[in-house]
Amino acid sequence: MPLRQEIEIGPQSGGSVRVREGETVRVVDPEGQQVADLWAFVLDGGLVDWLSVSQTRDMAERMFPKVGEHFYSDRAAPLLTLVEDNSPSPHDMLFPACDRGLYERAGLPGHPNCRDNMLRQLRDAGVELPFVPDPVNLFQRSEPQADGRLEVFASDNPPGGNVLLRANQDLLLVVTACSVDFHPTNGGRCTGIRLELSSGGD
Repeated sequence: MPLRQEIEIGPQSGGSVRVREGETVRVVDPEGQQVADLWAFVLDGGLVDWLSVSQTRDMAERMFPKVGEHFYSDRAAPLLTLVEDNSPSPHDMLFPACDRGLYERAGLPGHPNCRDNMLRQLRDAGVELPFVPDPVNLFQRSEPQADGRLEVFASDNPPGGNVLLRANQDLLLVVTACSVDFHPTNGGRCTGIRLELSSGGD
């Protein structure tokens, strides 16, 4: 698969890439323990559809797809296929993106956050959203506990841990490097994420 584009996403920031049907994107955590929030949007002169974590859980009947399974849209259309999962982390599809309110409650007003970083990428692409879908939180350890609690632990993703996704149709992907630095989520420090876009093929 010839590498077509490489995008470096700095700590506590976001990036985006347009992916054509059949192309693949590898989401790489170069330094390890860094969560990557992922969104996918179908655009056709405007917002048409988007990746829905609730539809994906329903269609897959599991907390996160297995290799070979899909991430589905709000209209239950397959948008992305999980081709490879080269990470021991369970990943997460329950938590929303971190936002201003989270940091204000933690006494950190004005802190960078994934919600604003994602919306900035959409504005740059000329897309306006009346809402913010929940992301796929790659490399995040927040699996439900036996007593029903949801607790976020430090990611156990190693340096270079990654997932490979194939686009099932033309998409705009937005990825943010999670901004949480006051909790163990990202191993106590925020680092960057790399996207590797390749032309079609397995």
